[in-house]
Amino acid sequence: MDRAQKRELVSTLNQAWKGTGVMVVAHYKGMTVTQMTEFRKRMKEAGGAVKVAKNKLARLALKDTDAEGISDLLNGQTCVAYSEDPVSAAKVSVKYSRENDKLVILGGAMGKTVMDVNAVKALADLPSLDQLRATLIGLIQSPATKIARVLAEPGAMLARVIQAQGAKDADGAKSA
Repeated sequence: MDRAQKRELVSTLNQAWKGTGVMVVAHYKGMTVTQMTEFRKRMKEAGGAVKVAKNKLARLALKDTDAEGISDLLNGQTCVAYSEDPVSAAKVSVKYSRENDKLVILGGAMGKTVMDVNAVKALADLPSLDQLRATLIGLIQSPATKIARVLAEPGAMLARVIQAQGAKDADGAKSA
């Protein structure tokens, strides 16, 4: 890779990493190409990406981003998983690291906050943005359906009383 290609890579990574919600740094030593491809596939399905670059180039790309503090984690065979959603990259990385012990999470960043391994795992346990939205919509819709049911109930009660009275009158007319 010549200097122009390196500059282009650094610039591309810098632009991509400026818009990320979360970044996770991990060692991948010993992973096969198939395993890494599977990890990338899962990350892409979750709306994120995985990048393997020389540590020096990755450090340069991190400059002027919120995640600049994770530069110290870039030692050895590292990869960086990132996503705009503040939970997706952490969730996929932690889940995959539990299935494949060769992916070792070192830490990460969420905005300007540098996270250790435990913080990344805690972040992975949070519900995703879509799950939170669905829960919120369910909470908002729930009271509306209850209100509609309460408003409809007096009419239904009145209808039952009238029906019972009509049945009573019909029984009285038959016996007379």
